[in-house]
Amino acid sequence: MGETGRDFWDGAVSMTPAAQKRHSVGEISVPFEASAYDITLFVYCYNNEDTLPEALHTLVEAMDVVGKSYEIVIIDDCSTDHSAEFAKGFMLEFPRVPLVLRINKAHKGLAENYVDAAFIGVGKYFRLVYGDHSEPVETMVDVLKAVGDADIVVPYYVSMRDKGRGVRIYEWLVNTIGGNSINHYGASQVHLRYNVMRWHSNTHGPAFQIDLLCRLLEQGFTVKQVPCRAVPKHPPMGKGYEFRRFWSGVHVLVDLIFRRCSK
Repeated sequence: MGETGRDFWDGAVSMTPAAQKRHSVGEISVPFEASAYDITLFVYCYNNEDTLPEALHTLVEAMDVVGKSYEIVIIDDCSTDHSAEFAKGFMLEFPRVPLVLRINKAHKGLAENYVDAAFIGVGKYFRLVYGDHSEPVETMVDVLKAVGDADIVVPYYVSMRDKGRGVRIYEWLVNTIGGNSINHYGASQVHLRYNVMRWHSNTHGPAFQIDLLCRLLEQGFTVKQVPCRAVPKHPPMGKGYEFRRFWSGVHVLVDLIFRRCSK
C-alpha cells in the first residue's frame, strides 16, 4: 500500500499485442484520468414530480457558475407519479446538457442506484443530487467548485440548525473509532467515480455514504472539507426512514469496529 489511496491502482503493467488492442496502461493504473467529463451528477428520483424540474434547473445553474464539464444521470426508481415525464421534458428543454435517464422496472432504493449510476456515468468524479430539490444553488456551487482539489470533497454547513445531539454523538463515535476528523457526515459527498464502483458501501440503508467515506479514508484517499453557506432543506421522511437510518448507522459502526480490530 502506498502513501495515498490512489497508489492502490498503480502498478507495473505488461500486455501482449493482442491485449493492447483493447487496453492501455493508463486505463489500468490510473483509470479515472481519461474520463469524458469532470464530474457525473447522479439525480435520484422517486415520486419527485413536484420538485424534480426545480432541482434540475438549480443543478444546471450551479454548473454554469462552476464552469466544469459534466453529465447528469437520472434514475427514476419506479415512481408512481409523472416524474419520468418531467425528466423527459427537461431533456427537450436542455439538449445541450449531456443527460442519461434510466427508468427502473423494479424499485431498488437509493444505495443500489447510487452504485448503478456510477457504472453508467463516464465522469472523473461523482456526486449524488437528490430529486427533492433539497439543496439551494449556493450549496451546490460551494461544493462543486472544490471538485478536483482532493479525491473526496465533504461539505459541512456553517449553520447546523438541524444537527441534533444524537447526530453529534454519532459523528463523534465515527470519528473516534475510525480515527477521522470529519466535521459532518450527513451531506452528499464528491468521490472519484471509480472509487464508488470499487469500494461501494456494505450497507444499503441511508448511512451508505458514511460507510463509503470511512472506507476510502482508511485507504488513504485525500479529503477536502468545504464549508457551505446554506443549509439544505430536509423534507419530512417519515418514521420508517428514521428506523432504517438508525439501523443503517449501527451497521456502519459495527463494520468500522471490525475493520479497526482486524488491523
